[in-house]
Amino acid sequence: MTVAQRAAEPQRQTVPVTIRAACGSAIAAYPARRDARAVRVRSIDVLRGLAVALMVIDHVRVFAGVPAGGATPGVFFTRWVTHYCAPAFVFLAGTSAYLHGSAHRDLPRFLLVRGLWLIALELTVVRLAWTFNLDFGGHAMAGVLWVLGGSMIALAALTRLPAWAAGALGLAIIAGHNLFDGRLAALDGPVAWWWKLLYVGFYAGPIELGAGGPRVQVLYSLVPWVGVMAAGYAFGAILTHPRRDRWAVAIGAGAIALFAILRALDGYGDPRPWSASPKPGYLAFIDTTKYPASLDFLLMTLGPMLVAVPLAERARGAIAGWLATLGRVPLFFYLLHLPLVHALAIAVAGLRDGAVDPWLFTNHPMANPPPPPGYAWSLPLLYVVAAVALVLLTLACRRYADYKQRHADGWLRYL
Repeated sequence: MTVAQRAAEPQRQTVPVTIRAACGSAIAAYPARRDARAVRVRSIDVLRGLAVALMVIDHVRVFAGVPAGGATPGVFFTRWVTHYCAPAFVFLAGTSAYLHGSAHRDLPRFLLVRGLWLIALELTVVRLAWTFNLDFGGHAMAGVLWVLGGSMIALAALTRLPAWAAGALGLAIIAGHNLFDGRLAALDGPVAWWWKLLYVGFYAGPIELGAGGPRVQVLYSLVPWVGVMAAGYAFGAILTHPRRDRWAVAIGAGAIALFAILRALDGYGDPRPWSASPKPGYLAFIDTTKYPASLDFLLMTLGPMLVAVPLAERARGAIAGWLATLGRVPLFFYLLHLPLVHALAIAVAGLRDGAVDPWLFTNHPMANPPPPPGYAWSLPLLYVVAAVALVLLTLACRRYADYKQRHADGWLRYL
């Protein structure tokens, strides 16, 4: 049964007339939840597969000692193109949660358990894969799995609301959270670490968990990403609508247009005016703030993704099939790619330099010192290593995706 056919089934729930008039028919009806296998939407797998493939480039860049952005177009776009990854992960996780809830009655519990599981993985498996050291008492990081897990826990509560209400709250957070810029960073005292965790992030320094305790570097602060996941949850209702392609393109194009307007005005939407940047104008214009994710950053990244939904749904051929395979098992891919990329970096160092520098075993990617003089790779080497990693990861993901399809129940649904 197709998604559109599911949307046409009886037992629909409708939103209030005022919201319906404002938002149109895109989220006016969505199917009641029932116990069945969750709908699988190809566009979600393809777009998520593209995100994890781009992510490999960025994480090879970390171990290659190449800076995150720069004035030269090659270095700048090597980092910039990977900005798509985190917004796609978080938004589509919300969309997948809606589709899961359309087929299962345990959505809040599922989100709570999965959220806690992701946070536990971030602080253990992922930390070890990044660093290859056992300095757990001196360094921890709240990275992408942390923010996915925390946002899922928040979404577990928001699923008690209608999808349109959760989406409206998510859009309000996305649009309004930059009002806090310049205010929360100045907070001090016993609640300061909460603000670091929720909004300010690593710019205010690490969180100190007691005297001599672990230091937590907050890479992804929670507030804006809860908004992104809630908006993605509401988008799941749009994916059940017969006109989903039209609505996805319209919303995505609107986000792109709003980004262009806000960025041209160079006022609200990003704490860093692009007109004051030392970068060339065309680079500065798209050099938006990711930590914490600004309104401009989210419009710039989510808009094109939404426009691409119909294309991803219809995409066929070897490349689309490859991306869909990766996108079916994104957590497995994530947990596997970090130790693989790290090991490849060690191998490259041994072959290129005849020795492995201790820098590769420091607290990447946030508390490591600068790379040794002369260590940084060339961009061609960076991309060759990323391609090798993707080939190896594809072989593993293809096998695991087939296995998971045959064993879809039980604990595997959390991986």
